[in-house]
Amino acid sequence: MEMRKSAVSKGLQTTVTHQEYIKLAIPLIIAGISTPLIGAVDTAVVGRMPDPVGIGAVSIGAVIFNTIYWMLGFLRVSTTGLTAQAIGANDKEESALSFLRPMAIALGIGLIFIILQGPILYVSQKLLGIQSEIESLTSAYFSIRIWGAPFALLNYVLIGWLMGLGKVKLSLATQVYMNICNILLDLLFVLGFGMGVAGVAIATLIAEVSTVFIGLYFVLKMKQIDISSVRWKLILKKDAFMKMLILNRDLFLRSICLLTMTGVFTAMSARMDEVALAANSILLQIHYIIAYLIGGFGNASSILIGKSIGSQQKTLFKRTLSLSFTWGAISAGVLALAVLLFGEQLLSFFTNIQEVRIQAASLLIWMVVYPIVGFWNLQLEGVFSGAAEAKYVRNSIFMALIMFLVYTFAVQSAMTPHQLWLSFIIFTLGRSLFLAMSVGKLERLKFK
Repeated sequence: MEMRKSAVSKGLQTTVTHQEYIKLAIPLIIAGISTPLIGAVDTAVVGRMPDPVGIGAVSIGAVIFNTIYWMLGFLRVSTTGLTAQAIGANDKEESALSFLRPMAIALGIGLIFIILQGPILYVSQKLLGIQSEIESLTSAYFSIRIWGAPFALLNYVLIGWLMGLGKVKLSLATQVYMNICNILLDLLFVLGFGMGVAGVAIATLIAEVSTVFIGLYFVLKMKQIDISSVRWKLILKKDAFMKMLILNRDLFLRSICLLTMTGVFTAMSARMDEVALAANSILLQIHYIIAYLIGGFGNASSILIGKSIGSQQKTLFKRTLSLSFTWGAISAGVLALAVLLFGEQLLSFFTNIQEVRIQAASLLIWMVVYPIVGFWNLQLEGVFSGAAEAKYVRNSIFMALIMFLVYTFAVQSAMTPHQLWLSFIIFTLGRSLFLAMSVGKLERLKFK
């Protein structure tokens, strides 16, 4: 407690204005939107090749890696929260350890993926039902990109740590570099050298590896970590290490629940006709865009909440909650209105098939409802992650998943697209309500 009191006396941030909150959130919003660009760019470039089989191979390969890395996104989220708390407590050694501990985990998991690449590819191909004509190309793409797994996960830690320090512009710079590097190398290897699918994979691998070194350069330049003064035995200190592992475990289980919901949703869509499946797929992409945009504010809240708890600034904690709700609600309202007014024009960017556009247009109302019922959950996940209390996130999404499954399987025999999207909204609303019920408990837990 003495350390926390001294942190306050040293002039650490005790409140935040609307302008400061927005200034923090905007780079995080841009960074979030850039996340899915690598797979999209890979697919777009290979789409200029004469053989359409290449498109399928790269798309399936991207799905495999996006799924793996998405499940391990907790490395970024947990690193941000723990680092922000260490900065709030003015504990430089712990902020260094909050970088080194997850780096060790990321490297270990990445190496395991390389060792087990054969079984991972085999299981993925069976689950996705890959056809024989694209199996060899998918294997070629996978066998190259898998070597980037340790670096992709190390990037998560680097970005999360920079965010926890409040260095959001540097965090954004590393992600922008990775995407630009990937795009330029895609164009060079595929369109310039004619390397096809292998060229796409190599481009992504080089982008991921080089980004780690760019990130490490930023870390060294900031001089936030003095390697010579770090007590290395503390990396494996039981209490701190277990705290990090438990946080990561809960965030991982949260990802599993999300994957379960998405999998059931997609399976239900697949039981309908091809037009409904295509329309639902497009709306899911629109939903991801909305979630990433609103989630940027949640990431900003995560940083500020971590600092407020580390420095024991209850005023900053309450102010962050207020700003998080306000700007989450504003962004939700703006996005809902944008979909209502311009949703049909947006659909034209996804498809020119008239019947699919008509079907998707009839379902757009659910994309108007989604941000309204979902923004508070997206904000609160940032709040609880910044507080390093992901068990509440885990529990809330599990209960929401139960609600989703009960409704979905109760009406599955007569499921319509509108009923399917209603189940999605039930899941989203459940996440918001259940997590909101734990805010008071979080405040009492962290500010005794």
